[in-house]
Amino acid sequence: MRRLAAGVAGIATAATLGLSGASAAAAARLTVPRSARQLVLVSSPTADPSDPQGIATLRAYVRVSNSPGWRLVAGPWAAETGGGDLVRAAARREGDAATPVGVFGFGQTIYGNRADPGGLHYRYHRLVCGDWWDEDPYSAHYNHFVHVPCGTTPSFAAGSEALWTEGLAYPYFAVIDFNIDPIRGGSRAPGSGIFLHSWISAATQGCVALPVGELLRVLRWLQPSQHPVIEIGTTAELAQV
Repeated sequence: MRRLAAGVAGIATAATLGLSGASAAAAARLTVPRSARQLVLVSSPTADPSDPQGIATLRAYVRVSNSPGWRLVAGPWAAETGGGDLVRAAARREGDAATPVGVFGFGQTIYGNRADPGGLHYRYHRLVCGDWWDEDPYSAHYNHFVHVPCGTTPSFAAGSEALWTEGLAYPYFAVIDFNIDPIRGGSRAPGSGIFLHSWISAATQGCVALPVGELLRVLRWLQPSQHPVIEIGTTAELAQV
């Protein structure tokens, strides 16, 4: 069993730990909610994915009953992150290819270009022609899944993702709830379409990626009733909390 520091486990706040400045800010944005019983932890030795030492590592944990500790259930596995480094969520901007640092939930639907793999606890949507992820920060449906009639080019198409055409990256994917509730658009929009998807042998556009076999293990393990979250940060940032 791995016992995480109290701030990461959601047991203490930055104030009770006596942190200040950057350490307090890191603790605030990297605190795991008390309700979370499943944790996907993505840590990177450096914020720069092009650094030979910068390969991220993904591990999955379950919270130990009546304890601030966590038990490792999967990993460690190498994971891809964004070509634009790892950055604070507040500093991220649409199109910068950065992976946001923080703690985020998961969307209520798993998507994919392949048939339902079975064993999922979330509803599954097999992608079809006309399925898009709207990434136009001035669109009314920014950072949402949108379906339009096959063969139609929507007004938000430029810069958005035609999901059904991305067979390599999206045989299956879960949505990471970044820039959700509320969604911020406009000129300073922090970004959209941050997913946990399949390994593409290159830096992502801000997503987290695993080889498809390991990805499916995680997707089948996630359960909405356990309020799973994904925590992303550098080793140094995670150490601060």
